[in-house]
Amino acid sequence: MSQEGSKEDHEGAPAWLRSSRWRWWLLPAVLALVVAGLVGLWTVDPAEELAYTEFVELLEDGEVARITVDDDGRVEGDLEDGTAFETVVPPFVQEELEQRLLEQEVEVEAVAPTDGFLASLLAFLPFFLIIGLFLFLLQRGASQQMGMMQGMGKSQAQVIDAERPDVTFDDVAGYEEVREEVREIIDYLREPERFREVGARGPGGILLLGASGTGKTLMARAIAGEADVAFISASGSEFVEMLVGVGASRVRDLFEKARERQPSIIFIDELDSIGRKRGSQTTIGSNNEQEQTLNQLLKELDGFDPREGIVILAATNRPEMLDEALLRPGRFDRQIEVPLPTQDDRVKILEVHLRSKPIADDVDLTVVARGTPGFSGAQLENLVNEAAITALRDDRREIMQRDFDAARDRLVIGKRQSSDLLRDAEKRRVAVHEAGHALVAAVQDAADPVAKVTILPAPKALGTTEQLPTEERRLASEAELQASLVVRLGGRAAEMVVLDELSTGAAEDLAQATELAGRMVREFGLSDRVGPVGYPTQDEPGGLPGVQSRPYAEDTQQLVDEEVQRLLRDAADRAQHLIEQHREVFDQLVDRLLEQEQVDGEEIEQLLA
Repeated sequence: MSQEGSKEDHEGAPAWLRSSRWRWWLLPAVLALVVAGLVGLWTVDPAEELAYTEFVELLEDGEVARITVDDDGRVEGDLEDGTAFETVVPPFVQEELEQRLLEQEVEVEAVAPTDGFLASLLAFLPFFLIIGLFLFLLQRGASQQMGMMQGMGKSQAQVIDAERPDVTFDDVAGYEEVREEVREIIDYLREPERFREVGARGPGGILLLGASGTGKTLMARAIAGEADVAFISASGSEFVEMLVGVGASRVRDLFEKARERQPSIIFIDELDSIGRKRGSQTTIGSNNEQEQTLNQLLKELDGFDPREGIVILAATNRPEMLDEALLRPGRFDRQIEVPLPTQDDRVKILEVHLRSKPIADDVDLTVVARGTPGFSGAQLENLVNEAAITALRDDRREIMQRDFDAARDRLVIGKRQSSDLLRDAEKRRVAVHEAGHALVAAVQDAADPVAKVTILPAPKALGTTEQLPTEERRLASEAELQASLVVRLGGRAAEMVVLDELSTGAAEDLAQATELAGRMVREFGLSDRVGPVGYPTQDEPGGLPGVQSRPYAEDTQQLVDEEVQRLLRDAADRAQHLIEQHREVFDQLVDRLLEQEQVDGEEIEQLLA
């Protein structure tokens, strides 16, 4: 039966049948009837079973009031006191019993023969109802499952109405270079005739690259909002299912939806989920499904007519995982990098997120942006939210500068706790350690200025020395890298100078310093013995994270290790020398940390002055 015929039959049915509400009370009603029938059977007072001799004695004593006899010799009756009883009359005494009943003038009633099958059927009727109800529910579940199977091939893409775009470039702060690159997409969707007049082909597939949280999805929505077209969004993970062929069907359905709503934008997030390099997976089933889905996507891109007014956008943070067939000309041949925001971009992003929030006069967004290098747009939004929660926790209605500092510390190293958790000896050791970092950073011109130093413990650090760069840095000189090594080893050097004993507190500092020194030798060519060579260490595509290949010999590895040790020893000696040279200021800084638990960079500058 066709769907239209089924629909007409439903429309001709009564209103109560067309309504779906009756299905909700059908099951409770049937169960109530079954339970009532069973309870009725179980609650009937059972008749007293009498032996035939007992029945005869009661009959002779005149205590039997009436009886009912069937053709099987089954006798049911009532005594004079109203007690019900049952008994069975043997066939050879039936004539004798008849005579006694006449003598006692007992009311006798005969019962016609009944159909045993019908009686049995009535007795098992409740169980038949339960079985029928179970079969009904089973069939209904199978029908629903079949409907799900039929709809599995449909795309799960979210279609956003083009007439009500909710995101524009006003909601995307910064990224001026990215805006200029996507401007022609908007022009093409708004005025495709201009492209046709000069014989230009509009942009087909555009790939947005960038780290997680940089705003690739937000940028795609803003493009659709500026162009005032439909935005059809789907995630790459929605195409891959256990059944082979479902993903390919969903890809076809996705492009059909876009053609029905042209001009429109198709946005595929997490493209690496379906565009992974073929043959790179180990599971046979998932590999077949992923490859079929990728092949269907490639087919749709090849048969895609740019004149249809449809632009395909995709986003990924792992471009090295993509199959090369996706990136050839005619498919995703244009790649736009959405990098982490610069310091100026971070200021603009913070302004967007603070539009509807009350802020105090002491808030300097430039300082906040300086203290958040490497933060993505999503992390900045989280920072603003944490600052608002901090202000609310203090029962204030305005966000202050200190709220941003506390929010940054909470996101980076965790919530700070009281220094009372440390023993006096531990507190002094932490103060000496952090004072070493701060002093070494403050007396080196090539190091970033110190913003504050604290000995308040956090889950990831017992104390912290924060440095804020004065301006955005896109490269680092050799002097700046060496100064960074000295700062990282300043805490360990301070423990050696003042306490004449080392501790486990420098473990993280040593790990970071060793990593930086290794990159200086292997990648940056800052070692005369190793020479001007570069061996970048990066994870191989499809390999284990953190496991890198080594494209050089064992002798070179030994030479690299020796140079790394030399750089670290020179930095440690330099840090120790600076602390001994400024020992008086260092001791004053330690005393202030033990007294105040936190010292600002301005106080350190005053001590040095």
